[in-house]
Amino acid sequence: MSLLTTRKVPFIYTSILYCCGFFMFLEWLYPVEQITDTRNLSIFIVYAAFCFVISMFEMKWWLSFLMKGAAMLLILNHLFMTYAFLSGQWFQSFYMELAFNLQALVNQSWYNLTPLFRSLLFLLLIWLMSYLLYYWFVYMKRIFLFVLLTIIYISLLDTFTAYEAGDSIIRTFIISFIALGLANLFKVMDQESIRFAWIKKTSVWALPIVAVVLFSTLIGYAAPKFDPQWPDPVPFIKSAAEGAGDSGEGSGIHKVGYGEDDSRLGGSFVQDYTPVFQAAAKEKHYWRIETKDVYTGKGWERSSESNYQMQQNGAIPLETFDKSVETNRRETIIEFQGNTDIDKLVYPYGVRQVDDNMNADFLLDANTGEIRTQVAGNDVSLENYTITYDYPSFAIDKLRKASMDDPNSISEQYTQLPEELPARVGELAQEITSSQTNRYDKARAVEEYFGRNGFTYQTKDVPVPKGNQDYVDQFLFDSQVGYCDNYSTSMVVLLRTLDIPARWAKGFASGEKVAEDVGKADDPYDVYEVTSANAHSWVEVYFPGTGWVPFEPTQGFSNLTDFYVDVDNMEEQEEAVDTPPEQQDKEEPEQEMKQEKEKEEDTTASTASEKEGTGINGWYVAGAVIFLVILVAIVYFLRFRIKTFFLSRKINQQHSGAKTYQEAYHHILKVLKHNGLAMEPGQTLREYAARIDERYGTNEMGQLTAYYERMLYNNEMSQVEMKQLNELWKNLIKRIMA
Repeated sequence: MSLLTTRKVPFIYTSILYCCGFFMFLEWLYPVEQITDTRNLSIFIVYAAFCFVISMFEMKWWLSFLMKGAAMLLILNHLFMTYAFLSGQWFQSFYMELAFNLQALVNQSWYNLTPLFRSLLFLLLIWLMSYLLYYWFVYMKRIFLFVLLTIIYISLLDTFTAYEAGDSIIRTFIISFIALGLANLFKVMDQESIRFAWIKKTSVWALPIVAVVLFSTLIGYAAPKFDPQWPDPVPFIKSAAEGAGDSGEGSGIHKVGYGEDDSRLGGSFVQDYTPVFQAAAKEKHYWRIETKDVYTGKGWERSSESNYQMQQNGAIPLETFDKSVETNRRETIIEFQGNTDIDKLVYPYGVRQVDDNMNADFLLDANTGEIRTQVAGNDVSLENYTITYDYPSFAIDKLRKASMDDPNSISEQYTQLPEELPARVGELAQEITSSQTNRYDKARAVEEYFGRNGFTYQTKDVPVPKGNQDYVDQFLFDSQVGYCDNYSTSMVVLLRTLDIPARWAKGFASGEKVAEDVGKADDPYDVYEVTSANAHSWVEVYFPGTGWVPFEPTQGFSNLTDFYVDVDNMEEQEEAVDTPPEQQDKEEPEQEMKQEKEKEEDTTASTASEKEGTGINGWYVAGAVIFLVILVAIVYFLRFRIKTFFLSRKINQQHSGAKTYQEAYHHILKVLKHNGLAMEPGQTLREYAARIDERYGTNEMGQLTAYYERMLYNNEMSQVEMKQLNELWKNLIKRIMA
């Protein structure tokens, strides 16, 4: 006998109540895509609907388990797996994923969990919620707590994140009113044992509920509203959070994107994939906006006030590299999207000429490379423009032979460091570059240091330095987790401790290719879409005779600059630098750096070596843990059936007596309570037995209770009576658990 039949509530009405729970649960899912880096949310919503439908129809537990589990595996296969579904390679790959992630869980390396495993946990959570909401809404009809938590959850997200919850609040209000009305109606009718024959007259109960909901909604919408009577707490809370961040007790959460204030770096941020601009270009580029040269120990500032010079006819004489550098003349078209407001030029290295359709003026600050865009004396954000530029290619052999003597103006400005910088930062730089003899190899050694020493790229739970703690020192020796600002700032500071001029550059990474081979057949180009999530910072290192050369230390990102080795000068380079053969082997792949694809936000790069080292022992551990988890789950869900089985065998024994019967009777009480039929306060055993017998249409509970009371108070129990009680107990337990 099913739970719905037990409660005598028609299926259609409990289904309506459960659907209200489902739609309210969706309000928890909708913000996930906006406030996290979760993609393909529609797939998770479809899976949630699938799980809720299975729970609503009360399928057998084993059938429900198989269907939900199979759907979950299909989703994981669609999103992440490249092998044929359920093939040997598929199982091997899936098993390795589980082994690696379970090892990460054991080691508490939460940020090393792979996207597949996180999605698996998310799907399991949806699976569990489909069962819990069925229990709360249909079975117990106690839904107020979930309604309250939903409203609190949505309100907090609306207040402190980018999620706009206006429509969500209205939907939740309407759904919760309907659900609360239905739940209380069914609960009262269940308690009073009122028959549902009259409920077919929908107008008797449905119209009042709908009327109350609509009336309340209209009143709330049309009623006059007072202005806020209390001051807005959000600025206070945010300022308190920033203050806590200053003292190391907390960190602010920001929205990713380009910003001008870099005086205080650190803290987490929320991803934002809002398109900023599209660019038509032949190669991937760093889209540069400005550089900064003064490191304060907390962030970056400028060494002097901006000195803007008007540029004539769109010509931009910004020299970041020497004329001797090999270049190719290129053009790129940049078109901004939506309501983007950046009143500065976004440009590739080697910019020479800018043409736009607004006759804008371009004001260049040669110190920072910032180019402001103005029309009629006002700063404006241009909609689109065309840039002519010289795309540079840097000769590695020339960079290796570069002089170590810098102009005084360069050395003084770009080797600045705060006096409070911990000495161990400089000691680490010496250790990293101890085997290198030229500036290029020193820069490369620092650039590669992070990838070889367990540093992790992540945007959440990134700490802010405590008190007087240095930003770079904290990253290098304490947290070793962060994003581009952490990596680029650390590389600049490490190089400056070696008296190598370096500066901090910021703008955007190349973005995602959305179209290729566009335009003329003999001169095609690709189209890249750059979003707020592509906001980026990197490093520029000065080489005498060459100029400023970009470097990319951030984990998961590739240097977008073109490098090459001059084959004609290879022998001369070997004599001058005396490079050992092992070092030559490492240099060859640098010719192909421009062909590497940028792997933005990809933390997998930092954990690949750990996956390979999981080993066969990890497989055994993972398999054992998975088996135990599944076994515990099965035992938990079948605990009442298992206990019933053992009690049945115990009752069948020839010498079972009063103690066995008492245990069996208590077991019935537990099963009834689990099914939502617990004794009410003040209710006697006989009253309770009469209620159960009425519910199931039998007199077995009354007989069992009468024998139980006689045994309890008179300690009377014959062997003949025990056999009769055994039959009564088995019949009743079958009815309850059917």
